Amino acid sequence: QVQLVESGGGLVQAGASLRLSCAASGRTFRSYAVGWFRQAPGKEREFVAAITFSGERTTYADSVKGRFTISRDNAENKVYLQMNSLKPEDTGVYYCAARVMAYSIHAREYDYWGQGTQVTVSS
Repeated sequence: QVQLVESGGGLVQAGASLRLSCAASGRTFRSYAVGWFRQAPGKEREFVAAITFSGERTTYADSVKGRFTISRDNAENKVYLQMNSLKPEDTGVYYCAARVMAYSIHAREYDYWGQGTQVTVSS
């Protein structure tokens, strides 16, 4: 069982940066791949980035590639999403999710979810 808590969201202007954190409980967190997803009002939840349980491999949505960086610190049971050069279209609720072993870009394949943190980017 893994419990996830996101933090770090906020209201920023376009071009600014934010770093989101996903804090996990559970001694086996290092066995879980983690993904970040976001959901804008009236839209479906979409994949943003994911990282393997070891942190050796990452993958990103094309819309954030080159601007966002996912990383993890298994000693601290945390996963981070560094977001640079934010755009208004990055606005939404950001969720972290976990699943055993391999990461996935599909939300339905994740077993555990946090409650989300709001990111609002003004133009």
